[in-house]
Amino acid sequence: MTARLHFRGPARYRLRSAANLSQSVLEVSTRRALKGPRLPSWSWYVEVATEVAKRRTLTAFQLSDVKEARRYLDSVVIRSRELSAIGITPVTHQNFRGSWFAAKKTEPRVTLLYFHGGGYSFYPQAYAHFIALITLAAKSRTFALDYRLSPEHRFPAQLEDALNAYRWLLEQGTDPTRLIVAGDSAGGNLTLALLLAARESKLPLPALAIALSPATDFEAKFADAGLAGKENFDGLDVDWLGVDWIEKRMLEVWADWFCDSAERRNPLISPLYADLRGLPPIYIQAGRAEILYPSIQAFADRAREQNADVVLETWEDMTHDFQLFGLDSPPSAEALHRIGQVIDASVRGQKNMETVKL
Repeated sequence: MTARLHFRGPARYRLRSAANLSQSVLEVSTRRALKGPRLPSWSWYVEVATEVAKRRTLTAFQLSDVKEARRYLDSVVIRSRELSAIGITPVTHQNFRGSWFAAKKTEPRVTLLYFHGGGYSFYPQAYAHFIALITLAAKSRTFALDYRLSPEHRFPAQLEDALNAYRWLLEQGTDPTRLIVAGDSAGGNLTLALLLAARESKLPLPALAIALSPATDFEAKFADAGLAGKENFDGLDVDWLGVDWIEKRMLEVWADWFCDSAERRNPLISPLYADLRGLPPIYIQAGRAEILYPSIQAFADRAREQNADVVLETWEDMTHDFQLFGLDSPPSAEALHRIGQVIDASVRGQKNMETVKL
């Protein structure tokens, strides 16, 4: 395996994280021995990683307050060859903060502004590994924005931070034709919102936007449509409600923390309701087994109705943010490789690459 988990911080959090890992390994190994994989294409690693992610997220929600949840999530860090190949430089600006990620001894010509996921509420230290994977796949220098978190800071605080960082990059002389905006989950939502806000502010738009498992509808009504009931999946006894590591109740809590219910049809919160015309190309990746898939598909369908330049690629059996599994999972490795291909074709203009319709 290319990535290794390490425990840090207060003993009570380290012990709880270690227990969740051990329980996940035992439960998955036993279940696979008795019934086979949860979904047809899942390797042991993908199944364990999904179970660990679910247990950790559930535990975070069970803690007494969001700050304690963040300390618990920070009790696990990831070390990997990919992260070792990256140099990280923190930046503190009067209007935002973040970090530059760049491969050591390289001078990439593409700049990527990246927004992390975490329901707008969490930004675990382990995310550094994922941002390193994205940076290497994109062959970019990546500015990862550490935007303000909810519930302490509600909408539009995160969008304000994103706009400030975007303006700063332009003021620093970043060429918008070689600038990409990207994010996963809540960060994918922020990516789409930034495009709309930048267009409204008449700012130069980026060359490309990349959204991984983006939240497109904060009313969460599509979660019911995609995950209603228990089904037999290809002859396996699968509880479809439990396949993804994100659950509907988590979406509801995150939405309540982020904004008032009366605001949830605002296109800057739910891009599903946005006018998408005149935006740069948007490339979306999603897993067909994730809870947000119906709303992501609905967003792509709406984009096509508006003749917007949006491409959705999906991976069978994959869950929310499956790219997090990294190079140890073939579907995740393929998705990361596709990010590089899309950037090469649409930003670097390497038309000899595999054809990418954007």
